[in-house]
Amino acid sequence: QVQLVESGGGLVQAGGSLRLSCAASGGTFSIYAMGWFRQAPGKEREFVSTISWKSSTYYAESVKGRFTISRDNAKNTVYLQMSSLKPEDTAVYYCAFGRYSNAVYGAGDYAYWGQGTQVTVSS
Repeated sequence: QVQLVESGGGLVQAGGSLRLSCAASGGTFSIYAMGWFRQAPGKEREFVSTISWKSSTYYAESVKGRFTISRDNAKNTVYLQMSSLKPEDTAVYYCAFGRYSNAVYGAGDYAYWGQGTQVTVSS
């Protein structure tokens, strides 16, 4: 089955940047949508961004203009470049492997999940 490993989280000051990476194995990565979600303490898991197999992208309004999702199919890796970070971006960020090829937005549209990587943005 598909396994996903996130990396790149950490502690940054507001206004800073981080790039998250998610390496996938065990699946036909190139033909499925990939997504990023996040979950803050006491909150539901929240959609952040998705990228289709043809690299069409979609972003939550809260991150639009600040985050960029991309994928490198040769490396079976999806990235989330995060810039202009805000304290409200603090969460555990999860990489997700989609059930479908097109960009999708709900957690139920993803079949596999990574363990998450913590992003903390200080004020």
